[in-house]
Amino acid sequence: MLYYLGILLKRLNYSVLTADTPEDAFEIMERTLPSLVITAISFPAMSGVDFIKRIKGREPVRPIPVIVLTAEEHSSTRSACIDAGCAAYLIKPVDPHALHKAIQAAVESVPRENIRISTSLKTVIGEGQAREAAARVEYATTISEKGMYVRMIAPLAKGEVIPVQIHINDRVIAARAMVLYSNTFERGTFKEPGMGLKFIDISEADQQYLRDFIYTQLVSDIVVDLPDEPAGFNLDLTT
Repeated sequence: MLYYLGILLKRLNYSVLTADTPEDAFEIMERTLPSLVITAISFPAMSGVDFIKRIKGREPVRPIPVIVLTAEEHSSTRSACIDAGCAAYLIKPVDPHALHKAIQAAVESVPRENIRISTSLKTVIGEGQAREAAARVEYATTISEKGMYVRMIAPLAKGEVIPVQIHINDRVIAARAMVLYSNTFERGTFKEPGMGLKFIDISEADQQYLRDFIYTQLVSDIVVDLPDEPAGFNLDLTT
């Protein structure tokens, strides 16, 4: 479970710290405060409910949201965890989209609706409405089923609508996209030059292909047989 979730969360662009016991987790949190704690509920020396209560009963860890991930489906256990102060109660095996949604809801003031992954996909940018330019080849560095970020030295203006072609494996996805924001190369900034695009016209089949591609990238090579409830599982993550 630690291996599976650790790799999955890193692919969701989170930094991950792990601990074998609640005591080990508190030692880690004395050195660095995570943005979130993900925990099981069964430990040899302390219940998961008591672990949550200890977090919520002491400073400076009190504000850290806690997500419970377990195979325990009893409503009484869920209620005890919620009453203790956990932000979400997830049943294993958890879908990456459900996990991402719970994390976003717990740690972000404006939660992202869709998973974004890092990538490097050949993308052909066509002519824009506000600029006459020949189609050019660029690369998308992040992508979701609703949009992407394209790395380029001279990004287009905010609000411009352009045709794009995204090359994924043997498939070419054609869409029209709107420029939501642009980052230009400026001295003293650390933002990658490029532009954020939102798909405004894409077929359902292509959107489903994107959704499946993202899921495959997330879980590829880390699908393992998971025990029902490993003793001593706890996971801290920082964004």
